[in-house]
Amino acid sequence: MKKIETNFAPSAIGPYSQAVEHNGILYASGQIPLSPKSGEIEAKTIEEQTEQVIENIKAVLSAAGTSIENVVKTTCFLKDMSDFPAFNAVYAAHFTSKPARSTVQVAALPKGALVEIEVTAAV
Repeated sequence: MKKIETNFAPSAIGPYSQAVEHNGILYASGQIPLSPKSGEIEAKTIEEQTEQVIENIKAVLSAAGTSIENVVKTTCFLKDMSDFPAFNAVYAAHFTSKPARSTVQVAALPKGALVEIEVTAAV
């Protein structure tokens, strides 16, 4: 098992890795819309936060030697399911390979985020 770390995505805010790769599969921890530079949530809208999350995911995927096109499964967490249409529009623009997906509403996300996405990808 290989730990994946990059300075181009936010550092883990707990006792976990940004991602691990095992037998050609990348298991990435959930990303919230933290700016890698400030470590804070700067984006306000669901669209802006989703863009930041996806940029963070792309950075982790790149550090592992893979890309968003190789994502096979996403799990998406929304603070408010009424944000789903706006979230989905941003998501669809990036995840053009249409990986398998689950999307659920949760009571709260770390640091007050509106969205969190975790991915599994082929390496």
